[in-house]
This record gives sequence, structure tokens and C-alpha cells, in this order.
Amino acid sequence: MFSERIYNFSAGPSMLSEDVLKEAQRDLLNYGGTGTSVMEMSHRSAAFEDIIHQTEADLREVMNIPDNYKVLFLQGGATLEFGAIPMNLLKTGVADYVRTGQFSTKAYKEALRFSDKIHLAASSDDKTYSYIPQQEQLDLSDSADYLHICFNNTVFGTKWNYIPETNGVPIVADMSSFILSEPVDVSKFGVIYAGVQKNVAPAGMAIVIVREDLLTGLDGDKYPTYMDWKEQAKAGSIMNTPPCWCIYMCGLTLKWIKSLGGLEKMKEINYKKAKILYDFLDSSELFKSAVEPKYRSMMNATFVTGDAELDKKFVAEATEAGFVNLKGHRSVGGMRASIYNAMPEEGIVKLVEFMKKFEEENK
Repeated sequence: MFSERIYNFSAGPSMLSEDVLKEAQRDLLNYGGTGTSVMEMSHRSAAFEDIIHQTEADLREVMNIPDNYKVLFLQGGATLEFGAIPMNLLKTGVADYVRTGQFSTKAYKEALRFSDKIHLAASSDDKTYSYIPQQEQLDLSDSADYLHICFNNTVFGTKWNYIPETNGVPIVADMSSFILSEPVDVSKFGVIYAGVQKNVAPAGMAIVIVREDLLTGLDGDKYPTYMDWKEQAKAGSIMNTPPCWCIYMCGLTLKWIKSLGGLEKMKEINYKKAKILYDFLDSSELFKSAVEPKYRSMMNATFVTGDAELDKKFVAEATEAGFVNLKGHRSVGGMRASIYNAMPEEGIVKLVEFMKKFEEENK
């Protein structure tokens, strides 16, 4: 159907930088003169130890991660961490959760499996998750073990526009569709975790950044050892065979970000791209953004025409034109353009040109 690479607006697995893909292609059969691929080398080899150590070092540098935080590369993606969080952090049984979309809701429901004291501190479901509850709307517990939020909501296209004040209660943030898109003050969080398939690497791994004082271990023999962040930290993420290829690809992405100028530059690029799309949506007579402006995600832009059949027609014609995976999540409909780091500005410009054309033809 297509003779060259398309513009892939998938929410995940998502578009990867062509520079990263080409470097992986060059190394595919023979990494660094070892005569073997990263996909087949021993995770105990000196070559892979260099890969994982350099990947962690680059992540620490790019995100400015303080020394008192451990970095873990774990299988299972962010969804497995929905359960690991209460396993590792629940001590009193009380935790606060804010529901701002599908994945924060899943995390909340998973936590309920571990305690009947899980507290819903706020939810934006009253307006179809089109906004982020503000500080004064948060009903925080006096003695919670942690507060859980999803920092960027992939399905509904919203982003937290502030960091909650919790009076010392650790904030646990799912940053799956936000990580590495712009600078973040890691010290404001107890735990940051992210599935890598949205903005970093192929699917199959979660990055977990956890403050050392929270590594207290699991409660006796109740849970699987693999889920114990303390044990994973002691093992350097190599308790068992780790997701070697994901770690390697993560490392390539980090080098690419560094070559561009780091996260400050990445933010500048991403905000410019998003502005092109949102400016059009705000001026369009056909397409409308689904999110209040101050809560809009720079990574996932959701929009509608107001007519389900016209939405369907737009997605079909866009796909035919080489703009793929613009269909909104099955739970909400409409359209969604995921414009992660690897999406070039050219892709946004051409998408807007196509949308203008579609609007003219469907007045």
C-alpha cells in the first residue's frame, strides 16, 4: 500500500526515531564487533553489562535523576507495576488514587485487590476525563502511604498541569506517555514508572525510578520475589534474563535525545509541534479538541467532528493518505494523534494540510 514510511500516530507501540532504527539496523547482526546480535547475546556478558550500565547512566543524565533514586528496567510494562506499587508501598493499607482516565482507573482497581482502604481522592469522570482535578479538589487522606496519579492520559489527551502538594506523602506517577518528552523534577516524586512502548523503545519493559527510602521490601512470603523492587535494585535489574533488546533500544533513544540537546530542546520541539495541531483545531469549523486548553497533552491530541460517521470517514481517508492510527481509543471514539518525540514536525504540518482539505470537502 505504501512505498515508504508512513506517519504513524499510534498511541503505542509508537513511532521510533529513524536515526535510532537505522543504528539498530546497523548493529542487528553484529553488535560492537561481538559477532552477535543484542537479541541473542548473554545478559551476563561484558558487552550487555556495558549496555545496561550506559543506558542507566544516560537516563540519569538526561532526566537529572538524584543519586538517592534507583533505576529499574523491568519486564511486564506499566500494567504489571499497577500491582507492584501496592505490593511495595502499602504499609498501612491506605493509599490515595486520582482517576483521570483509563489507565489511572485500572491502577486504582488493581490496588483495591490489595486493600479495602484504597481511597479515591478525586476523579474527572464527571466530564468524560476532559480535565485534571486541581489541588483544592483533591480529598487527600491524612496518613496515606502514597498518592497515585497518571501524569499524561493517553486515551483522553490530558496532562497534569501541576504537581500536587501532599505534605510529604510520596507521589507515584505513571509517566508512560510523558517520559522523556520534557524535563521533570524527579525529586518531587517518590516513584516514576513508565511503559517504554509509547516514547522510548519497543514494547515489553517498564522503567521504574524509585526513591531509596521506599525500597523496604515485600511483606514476607506473600508476593512473588520478582515484584520486589528492593531485590530488583540489589540485582541491578538482572534478577533473571532482562528485556535486553528493550534496554538496548532505550539506550539508543537516550543518545538520540542527547544529540538533539536534551529534554529542554525536546520540550521546545514537542510544544512547537503540538501548537501547530492545536492552533488548527481551535480555528477549525469542523474539528474540535476534546480537552480544555489548560489540560491538553502535548503527546496525545484528541479531537472529534461531532459526527461519528464523519469521524469514521476521516480516519479511513487519512489512513489511505498515509496518516495511520488516528482512530480514537475504542472506549471513547473520535480521533487521536499521538505526537511523541519521534514524530517529525513535517508529519504534523502534513496532517493539518490533510485535515484542512478534508474540512473543505465535507462542509
